[in-house]
Amino acid sequence: MKKLDIYIIKKFLGTFFFSISLLIVIVVVFDMSEKIDDFIEKEAPLKAILFSYYLNFIPYFVNLFVYLFTFIAVIFFTSKMASGSEVIAILSSGISFWRFLWPYFLSAVFLGIMSFYLANFLIPRTNKKMMAFEKVYIRNPYQYREKDIHMQIVPGTFVYMETYSNQANTGYKFSLEQFKNNRLVYKLNADQIVWDSITGIWKIKNYFIRKTDGRNEILLNGKVKDTVINMNPADFTLILDDIKTMNFSELRAFIAKEKLKGSMNIKDYEVEKHKRIAFPFATLVLTLIGVSISSRKIRGGIGMHLGLGIAITFSFILFLQISTVFATRGNLTPWIAVWIPNILFGVLGIYLLRIAPK
Repeated sequence: MKKLDIYIIKKFLGTFFFSISLLIVIVVVFDMSEKIDDFIEKEAPLKAILFSYYLNFIPYFVNLFVYLFTFIAVIFFTSKMASGSEVIAILSSGISFWRFLWPYFLSAVFLGIMSFYLANFLIPRTNKKMMAFEKVYIRNPYQYREKDIHMQIVPGTFVYMETYSNQANTGYKFSLEQFKNNRLVYKLNADQIVWDSITGIWKIKNYFIRKTDGRNEILLNGKVKDTVINMNPADFTLILDDIKTMNFSELRAFIAKEKLKGSMNIKDYEVEKHKRIAFPFATLVLTLIGVSISSRKIRGGIGMHLGLGIAITFSFILFLQISTVFATRGNLTPWIAVWIPNILFGVLGIYLLRIAPK
């Protein structure tokens, strides 16, 4: 690798890690000032605050801002090079603009791979520890408030509950229906269904069962009955933040399971899945735009470049938020919603690259 490549890579990665480190320090200070009352009130140990919460807090925020600070780092040091006529000297020495882009591309690929690893493997592990801390020392106990709950637990078998209490692990006005060849062959109604944590099975109370087999019909009823069904209390305590504790393969398995159940939140899960791939790719797109903008020496120098760069970055973030809302609350397909900003800003990057000084 030539000295120029090493020089640009060191500048790129050095500026990125220095700037994002400063941000993390600021975020930790503000977060601590906001939560200090909770820590004192619930007597959180200092060791747990530092190592169970804030140490696991850092990877999440690094990945959250990785593409933003990739862009800012590129804009900052490339604009500084352009202001000092370094870019002009490099291109005048016979190095093509495409060759000049090569170390930028390598650095962006490194940051993209780092972001992919953080989002899909490391952060799910650190989030488990961080959220466990939050449940004890910050958050109030979660209460499941959904009503008229419908789900498919296995193909052809559907359950319904009017309400469910996650604190008592009890469902009320429960029914279970089994269909075969689109015909109802089994139906169970019960006043309550209660999870027995010792035996790991459900107890149904005040039940009535109706079985049909052709023209034959069997009716049963009773006070209490133990039953095993493909359902457990964790299905009712999961919140959207919990998917952030799932790694690459766990998230995909979970989405397949939720599709079978007919979950209403399936689009939110799909958006999270595609974000974990689209965000790392955004580092390449924004690097391309950043180099194309800041490699030109203009009046206003670094300040003008940074202002334009930040405006483009926040436009990217705004566009991403709007498109994901259309996916989760509208009819837009999740993968299209997540990838549209990358595609549109990728086209912008190619255009800016074509008109960049060479």
